[in-house]
Amino acid sequence: MATGSTPEERDALPLDEAGHGQSAGVPAAATVEGNSYNPLGDPGIRHWQASHISKPGFEERGNIFFAAIEMTRMPMVVTDPNQPDNPIAFVNRAFLDLTLYKEEEVLGRNCRFLQGEQTDPHTVDEVRRALREERAVAVDILNYKADGSAFWNGLFIGPVFDAEGKLLYWFASQMDITRRRVSEQSYLQAQKMEAIGQLTAGLAHDFNNLLQVVAGNLELAGSSMDDRELLGEAIERARLASEKAGKLTQQLLTFARKQRLEPKRINLNSLVVEFSEMLVRTLGDKVDLHLDLKPGLPSCTLDPTHMEMALLNVLINARDAMPDGGKVTVATSIMDDAERLERHRLAPGRYVMICVIDHGEGMSPEVVARATEPFFTTKGPGTGLGLAMVHGFVQQSHGRLDIESTQQQGTTIRMIFPQAAKTGFEMMAERAGGDSPKWTPEAILGRRTILVVDDSNEVRELAEQQLRGLGYRVLSAASGEAALELMDRYGSIDLLFTDIIMPGGMNGLRLAELVRARQPEVPVLLATGYIDSLPAPIGGATTLPLLTKPYRLNELAERVRQALEVDQRQHPAAGFQHEG
Repeated sequence: MATGSTPEERDALPLDEAGHGQSAGVPAAATVEGNSYNPLGDPGIRHWQASHISKPGFEERGNIFFAAIEMTRMPMVVTDPNQPDNPIAFVNRAFLDLTLYKEEEVLGRNCRFLQGEQTDPHTVDEVRRALREERAVAVDILNYKADGSAFWNGLFIGPVFDAEGKLLYWFASQMDITRRRVSEQSYLQAQKMEAIGQLTAGLAHDFNNLLQVVAGNLELAGSSMDDRELLGEAIERARLASEKAGKLTQQLLTFARKQRLEPKRINLNSLVVEFSEMLVRTLGDKVDLHLDLKPGLPSCTLDPTHMEMALLNVLINARDAMPDGGKVTVATSIMDDAERLERHRLAPGRYVMICVIDHGEGMSPEVVARATEPFFTTKGPGTGLGLAMVHGFVQQSHGRLDIESTQQQGTTIRMIFPQAAKTGFEMMAERAGGDSPKWTPEAILGRRTILVVDDSNEVRELAEQQLRGLGYRVLSAASGEAALELMDRYGSIDLLFTDIIMPGGMNGLRLAELVRARQPEVPVLLATGYIDSLPAPIGGATTLPLLTKPYRLNELAERVRQALEVDQRQHPAAGFQHEG
């Protein structure tokens, strides 16, 4: 979607007097192109985004211009904003051919009758906002014909004023772009499948290497039981390899399907360092990766996997901009001065910034303006991993994406995120003098009882050991039915920690509903290794927290602590009944 100039901006622009006294217009000057379909193939300079006429009305229909409007194959509409509900005052024959309506069925009606069940309400809001502000607008919108069939409408709307600047009419031209939209979706899907093939080939290579590390070190550990030091080293190497394998799997899932964000407190310096090995492989031998990381960088709240993929996408663009090689710098810094925040249109506060700097071919201002548009690329067919995904992720993370580029000099891309609020532990540690006290769950919460449910014996036993090591009482069950029997036997629990996908007739979501029917306020923490199975709200509550497998002990401890901390003020620790 793109909008034209504001009334104030139009007043400062010269009028095009091509109408020889009967009409004049404000040139488009490339201000209303945006993401919508553009039949010109470029932003357009000379055509008008707003017009001024001296003779309003539709009485004079005997001239060549009226004949041309009726002869053109482009549907056209004129509405009258000076009548209630801005009704249609004129349509040409091409509009009737497109929509399958009769003229008497559309005159006097607001254009919203073309909208339907799957019309994007955000697009409708963008159009309404432009109309309120009396500025041109161009959008792609899903509309419906008289027979109920849907079509994608490439819609341009512009205002028509009288000589004194009063709004008289809205003019709209339209075009059926359904075939183009379908073709684009097919092309994107083909790109994505090609990219998945490229990505999975590399992942398979890395994954086999990691499996070799895990298997080899476990075998080494089995034969080194008497050498405690060697045993510990082998186990640590296997653990690190399994952690990397989990990250590879998450990256593949992130690329292959839409995932909801799972924000966590992360430090961008740590993320860049841990991810640097993959970044170096991505850049190849011709490109040198340099890190300029600010010491003491504060944390921010982001989905780490999506952040890694966003950084990877930006670096792929930087690599492609330097076909002969060069240097790419990944830098981090803090932004909190008022002048810079205002320049980036950010609210006052403290922000963390990560930027990627290359010295490649750079982009023209026109390309920079469109760089984050879906489907827009200056390269040939590629992986489909572009700045549109990066822009969406940054916006969803309440951040700002900034692109600065000069042709033949290079590009700097900045991702700016709000600093994360300090945790209660951090504030308590600061008040205690900066030393990190050993805040145990038992010291803070007392002995709490957690019901662990997972059909995998290995995963369930590991969770039991981890939670008991943190000071919790633990009940465990291999199925939802067994979990409910345990509750009937032992009484109330303080937290349900359950896998989502389990064999049989009861998954984790259904179990959570039944547990809350018995104990309405009990916190629930879900776990899954398959992120596509998203938890739905239960009983009108907010979405349940989700822990993605594989998880680390500190992640489990923090998520359990958060769940119990919410419940602590409202409910005293529930009694624990031992069997017998």
